[in-house]
Amino acid sequence: MTGADTRLGSTLITGASSGLGAEYARQSAARGEALVLVARDEAALSALADEIEAAHGLRPEVLRADLLADEGIAAAAARLSDPERPVDTLVNSAGFGLPLAFERNDIEDEVRHLRLHDEVPMRLMHAALPGMLGRGRGRILNVASVAAFIPRSTYSAAKQWLVTFSGWANRRYGPRGVTVTAVCPGFVHTNFHERLGLPPGTEGVPKWMWLEAPRVVADSLRDLDRGRALSIPSRRYRMLVGIARVVPPGIAARIGERGR
Repeated sequence: MTGADTRLGSTLITGASSGLGAEYARQSAARGEALVLVARDEAALSALADEIEAAHGLRPEVLRADLLADEGIAAAAARLSDPERPVDTLVNSAGFGLPLAFERNDIEDEVRHLRLHDEVPMRLMHAALPGMLGRGRGRILNVASVAAFIPRSTYSAAKQWLVTFSGWANRRYGPRGVTVTAVCPGFVHTNFHERLGLPPGTEGVPKWMWLEAPRVVADSLRDLDRGRALSIPSRRYRMLVGIARVVPPGIAARIGERGR
């Protein structure tokens, strides 16, 4: 591959240093997209950029930014709104989890959790949309969760906001060439769970409920290409969400108690 078409805008991915964000970077690079990788771990970003350059001949741009700091989110927003370096695809993948016991969690951790999952994507979408709408093209992918449909402490509430807003934005801006897709994976083998102190697969969750990151990303990118407002990778989780939508709230809440 000699390089991406320079007439096309870049793909900016938050949380790109690990987990689903890193997998979005790998698969987007394989599609020939120029990348802007955003995370606070500069060493991990540089290592991923080296990997992608070696595999595809494309050197991603690396933007070190702590999105929970004002200066970090300002830097990412400025990159998204730069008319000289257009970004046509925004992937909001940054996030972290907390234990379900809200009453025992540190409230400042909860505030940071809410900010990263809702305020940060909102601000970045707000920064990206004017340029995308002006060019008449653009795509936004927000990594949410099936927890948006199943009560699961503040994580569920945060992801529900992201799904609801993405659906509205897709209807609002789709006719003008900009689509917004909320991706709702279930349990995925990444280091997301390790950061909670739990290696993947040790949460009391049946093996059949675990998904692999490459499959989740491939399925969601296909739905992004189709302009869908909602992407639920894997048939098993689409069925689970369908059931959760019709069962009594108490039963859905018990389903949500699985895992941590």
